[in-house]
Amino acid sequence: MNASALPPRLRLTGIVKRYAATLANDGVSLSIAPGEIHALLGENGAGKSTLVKIIYGVARPDAGTIEWEGKEINIPDPNAARRLGVGMVFQHFSLFESLTVAENIALGLGATESIADLTTRIAAVARRYGLAVEPGRHVHHLSVGERQRVEIVRCLLQSPRLLIMDEPTSVLTPQEAEGLFDVLRRLAAEGCSVLYISHKLEEIKALCEHATVLRAGRVVGECDPRIASEQQMAEMMIGGALPVAHRSAPLHEGKPCLQVSKLTLASDEPFGTTLRDISLQLRDGQILGIAGVAGNGQKELLAALAGERRAPQADSVLVCGTPAGHLGPTARRRLGLSFIPEERLGRGAIAEFPLSENGLLTAYPHGFVRAGLIRYGAVNKYAAGIIKRFAVKASGIDARGSSLSGGNMQKFIVGREIGTNPRVLLAAHPTWGVDIGAAIAIRQALMDLAAAGSGVLVVSEDLAELFEISDFIAVLSGGRLSAPKPARETTVEEVGLLMGGRMAAEGAAHAL
Repeated sequence: MNASALPPRLRLTGIVKRYAATLANDGVSLSIAPGEIHALLGENGAGKSTLVKIIYGVARPDAGTIEWEGKEINIPDPNAARRLGVGMVFQHFSLFESLTVAENIALGLGATESIADLTTRIAAVARRYGLAVEPGRHVHHLSVGERQRVEIVRCLLQSPRLLIMDEPTSVLTPQEAEGLFDVLRRLAAEGCSVLYISHKLEEIKALCEHATVLRAGRVVGECDPRIASEQQMAEMMIGGALPVAHRSAPLHEGKPCLQVSKLTLASDEPFGTTLRDISLQLRDGQILGIAGVAGNGQKELLAALAGERRAPQADSVLVCGTPAGHLGPTARRRLGLSFIPEERLGRGAIAEFPLSENGLLTAYPHGFVRAGLIRYGAVNKYAAGIIKRFAVKASGIDARGSSLSGGNMQKFIVGREIGTNPRVLLAAHPTWGVDIGAAIAIRQALMDLAAAGSGVLVVSEDLAELFEISDFIAVLSGGRLSAPKPARETTVEEVGLLMGGRMAAEGAAHAL
């Protein structure tokens, strides 16, 4: 039969889902054909996550119908979805940290085979698709990027007929992302449908043949991404003109605010990465971007800079000229250092806490506690200011962290750390998984902070972001840092090769 004559693999009609006073999906309809790569676009909070949870059986619609290959069905739970042939890679991972990679995948698949046999299959799929996964590692030792690879491999092991991917390339190098695109194109050619969610519109144009755009829970348009421009798609998403980030004129060379000298630090985890002879210098008013594939020492470097891991020598790390290698996170914050961690919930914020208390978590050394007593008036005002300045979509300062979309939680965390006017800001993947409007707002905030005289160190796999905001770019690979180069004097291709392991001839890092 001609593929065009086949019924849609999936058809949603009039899907409605309400959470208390929030209408997450308001009459959403879309159709995905066999072998089609279909984009789902929208800002954070537009209703994308709710919709795919309904498709995957995590949530039940309040109204509307779901058809699978021409037959109306109910999807009561993820097991039912998987039996249909629906596979999903979530943006927020569903992994048990105390279990190994293979054990997590076994749970997700409901596998009856032995762990040894499953390990062999995992290794084969990982090799085939170029996704570095070690089946025997415990998940609590893995970085965000490594955890995402586990989710992707687990999904591919199911041989899905509909594959849902939520921000799958946010922690991949350009070369790895293109490899994933090849895999998706091959799957589509074999008849697998793909529902692809990404805020990287260049990816949507390169990969997808149809796009459905959501805004405030409703379908506001459809387009062919191969024809529509990135700006047109972005403006459909936000409902107006796209804001543009601007970098103020660079300051005169400032004083060093963060210095690392020949730092070698063994990982405290069995599968971690040892930092080897790391040296860098960040000055007031500068943004230093550090690129690298997840698992090459980013987590270890940020822990050493933030004070979560102590350095062997106190003077290995200087914060604003003060030896800080032996100091913990709170003492470093008092010196003027702030930190945006890569994990929003758990490390960046507490899901059960209201935004007011989440604001207090790291800002408390800055006048919010007096004589051991919390100044709730000041705390509430601070949280309200963050919500207003960063356009955080929340019901107010009493909203729980768990009630916010990932992008809005990220904006709140960024605002909390910038709001203390740090002399040094460490930012790990600051725009991971956020929509284009939120990403622009966050990048602008980082550039404004640098323009005001602070030093900003950004760790990210998003090379477009690093080239947009950074003065200098270095690459972390195998625990070694390449020599920082002015962003205008290097290229995405050169940085991508270094991320893949081709360290520059000079080897060890040098100061700026």
